Amino acid sequence: MTNRSDSGSISNVFGEFFEAWLVRQEHFLDELLSAQQRINEARDEDLRDLVSRVLLHYQQYYDEKSRIAQRDVFLVFSPPWFTSLERSLLWIAGYKPGLAFRLLTESVPDLSDGQRVRMARLMEETRVEERALNDKLAKIHESVAAPPLVDVARRYGKFSNGEIVEEDVAIDELKSALESVLANSNLLRTTMATKLVDMLNSAQAVRFLAAVAQFQLKIRSLGLERDANKQRELNGGGGGRSPIGNW
Repeated sequence: MTNRSDSGSISNVFGEFFEAWLVRQEHFLDELLSAQQRINEARDEDLRDLVSRVLLHYQQYYDEKSRIAQRDVFLVFSPPWFTSLERSLLWIAGYKPGLAFRLLTESVPDLSDGQRVRMARLMEETRVEERALNDKLAKIHESVAAPPLVDVARRYGKFSNGEIVEEDVAIDELKSALESVLANSNLLRTTMATKLVDMLNSAQAVRFLAAVAQFQLKIRSLGLERDANKQRELNGGGGGRSPIGNW
């Protein structure tokens, strides 16, 4: 069984990892933007090395998230280390894979005809996989007559003397099903991203990965700002409207 202190400890461990990961993400973004500025002078092997290091950085995130999910999958579906804005954009505990295609087309307008054909094919394959995972998630809801997963996570159990009282078999089956869907969604994200990068030349890959990092960090920054404003309002401190507006 998982008790409340265990979940809090797991959350703290991943929260600390995630904050450090974001710091490294900012450093990688600086490298990517710097490489963009000197793209004509940079050696191809140097650009490819940077791309490989950035992809490894993302793989480290998914590896750590998988370890956390094995200990408490419900926590990963309602992650307290994210801002409310970040949580509102989640699809199976992460960004929807299809988002990468929009970022790619916006950041890399010089795709060749061959690249566009390959991207369209990969996009359709990704949509098929997304629909399949959506269907699996819907069946999980139906099988347990459950409310949305966030509510399942919050109503995970009832506390008695600090312990969570579970219906062991039902909860274990639910955990197993969620872990499977989560693992498959993470595999789809990483596989799709790798295939996208592989179809790009080194300069295009740098621009694409820079756009991805900028998007993630912008959402993070805006989410922190909005949460801080809401907290000030709750505390009676008012707090002005974000200068970024209603993004």
